Amino acid sequence: MTERVLPSPELHTLFVSREVSHCPLIAEILTIGKTLHTLGLSEKETGIMSLDYGRRLLINAKNADVKTMTQHHVVEIVDYDPLKNIMMVIGATDPSSETPVHWIIQKARQDINVLLQINSVPLFEKWNHNLPATEKDTKPASLERAKEILRVLQKGKVILIKNEGMIFGGINVKEVHDALHKYLGGSP
Repeated sequence: MTERVLPSPELHTLFVSREVSHCPLIAEILTIGKTLHTLGLSEKETGIMSLDYGRRLLINAKNADVKTMTQHHVVEIVDYDPLKNIMMVIGATDPSSETPVHWIIQKARQDINVLLQINSVPLFEKWNHNLPATEKDTKPASLERAKEILRVLQKGKVILIKNEGMIFGGINVKEVHDALHKYLGGSP
């Protein structure tokens, strides 16, 4: 018998408000962006930064450069239903395409309130044999990617995404900040 694979539904974004979020925690996300700029992350190396608070999630907007973003580039996710693939949002623009992955990870792990995903093949190659890495190639923004990352996060809060880059997880911004200095400021 052949197994039928149903296509996953398109992400449907409902804007509760098109106003810029005024959450005071946005300043913490912007601080990490400045740290990435200071540590010399190149223009080709992009990132996705998210911060979980209560039942909501702050994340950078689609195509926003984490290193130079402002409050206008941060979107507040009010709610997300992974089964129906519906997201309720406060913000001026669409959230990052990886928002579902960040939402699932942060809601599944009580010890991770901050996630920084850096898309950088050179960083992956630099740390490939020194940090735990995902084993499967997964599609961005997929449930499979979230499950694979959650599996590897059991081995540590700094992991690699196979052939794509790194993820830094932490209970707070300071933990991610310290890990950034350790892994981007030093050598393996």
